[in-house]
Amino acid sequence: MFEIKEEAEKKPRCLLIGAPPKQNEPPEPKELQGLVHTLGMEVADTVVLNRIEPTPSYGIGTGKTHEIADRAKEVQADCIIFDWELDPSKQRNWEKLTSIPVFDRNEVIIRIFAQRARTKEASLQVELARLVYSMPRLSHMYGDLARQRGGSYGAKGSGETQQELDRRQIEEKIIQIKKELEQVATNRETQRKQRARTAAASCALVGYTNAGKSSLLNGLTGADVFVEDKLFATLDPTTRKLPLSEASSALITDTVGFISNLPHTLIDAFKSTLEETSLSNLLLLVIDSSDSECMMQYEQVIKVLEEIGADKIPRLIVLNKFDKICSDHATISALDAAFPGAVKVSAKTHDGFEELMAQITECLLGTVREYSIPLERADVVELIRKNGTIESEEWGESAVKLNARIPGTIDENGKATTRTLSIAMPWSVPC
Repeated sequence: MFEIKEEAEKKPRCLLIGAPPKQNEPPEPKELQGLVHTLGMEVADTVVLNRIEPTPSYGIGTGKTHEIADRAKEVQADCIIFDWELDPSKQRNWEKLTSIPVFDRNEVIIRIFAQRARTKEASLQVELARLVYSMPRLSHMYGDLARQRGGSYGAKGSGETQQELDRRQIEEKIIQIKKELEQVATNRETQRKQRARTAAASCALVGYTNAGKSSLLNGLTGADVFVEDKLFATLDPTTRKLPLSEASSALITDTVGFISNLPHTLIDAFKSTLEETSLSNLLLLVIDSSDSECMMQYEQVIKVLEEIGADKIPRLIVLNKFDKICSDHATISALDAAFPGAVKVSAKTHDGFEELMAQITECLLGTVREYSIPLERADVVELIRKNGTIESEEWGESAVKLNARIPGTIDENGKATTRTLSIAMPWSVPC
């Protein structure tokens, strides 16, 4: 009985194959190891290639191919995982050679997404990505494909193979899921319009997976979003109200984490989710300051933001998990040089939250300025009340004195970036 239980709980052992590391990259594929750990598998061994000789059969040289196959048997690996995309024909050849499942980084990520999906939308998105990914790989699931349909000899064609049937079923399923996702996207757009009527500013937490975005959302708003120290713990966007002052608040959204070489099937499937990022007024770009690879991760996040058209949105860099490096002066100096003006916080201890809130407030609501507006221009006061935040208001005999925040900035040439700020500027009181 105990042996059966141990066998059921036994983690699959995998042999990881890493690509030749680029300059300034770690020698081992740490990210793939993290993905495999998140998937609940055990790393039996890791083989990092020194170079790749592209070949039609396996993608690498024949000698190295057999060396990897022998190593998989030696460490008793249950599967082999490559840290780069493996095309279907090479995947099929590897499985014939090793007699164990072989898949690539993209499939690992899709499997993790499938485990983490909790809502109907996320489940549909992941299922769509999985079907699109599996379509060209159908043939590696079968040996000799049995005929499913046929007619009398000489009267009809030879019939459809199992592969052809499955392909048609997958195509029909993809069409069905896309229709369901269109309805979900319509519902999400309705929700956005309802939120837009409140005229509330919005910001989105973006960053590399496991940077601490969900923990930061919980700390700032008191939410109870699921948090776990694993990659892609959160897939579904969660929006909460963030109080900025007594008179105003903003909406803050936690989004799915990014990762290097995120499969395009997932980017396409999660398009409606990622739109939450591209429609925000401000991006809080969260970086794990304790991760030695944080600069590479930052560059990857910027790359994804460009792909989804969100790279022009104002952003505030947040160095999270600062409690882990607060005594490491060399690392702090390097981060200050790499990310000047970034806000240092700890979602765990809430250190730095006061400064972060001040920065968010200024970015979304504008800088507090004093205005003295003539009574005959009371329309300007109402415009500021509608589009800005009035923190104090005093009506005199000839003018209205305001301390107010108006969204927008004033550039070096003295021009305002928003209409309301531009209209109010003539009555701004010099500091």
